[in-house]
Amino acid sequence: MSKVAVERDRCKGCGLCVAACPQAVLEMSSDINLKGYFFARPAHPHLCIGCRVCAVTCPDVAIEIAVNGTLYHHFAY
Repeated sequence: MSKVAVERDRCKGCGLCVAACPQAVLEMSSDINLKGYFFARPAHPHLCIGCRVCAVTCPDVAIEIAVNGTLYHHFAY
């Protein structure tokens, strides 16, 4: 099973990950992060298939995906 995690204070709320997710796992939160943005959050994490499209699409590198115990970091600086 895949696990998606969004680093809420790194997210600027662009919504690219929400649009890119083929399973509609992510949605925009009604809460505001420390930067003053509405951030993306996993609304339906049980639907995540681990494709990592959201993580690749995120310009803020705010999304981590764990698939079968393996943690993938895209563009880990």
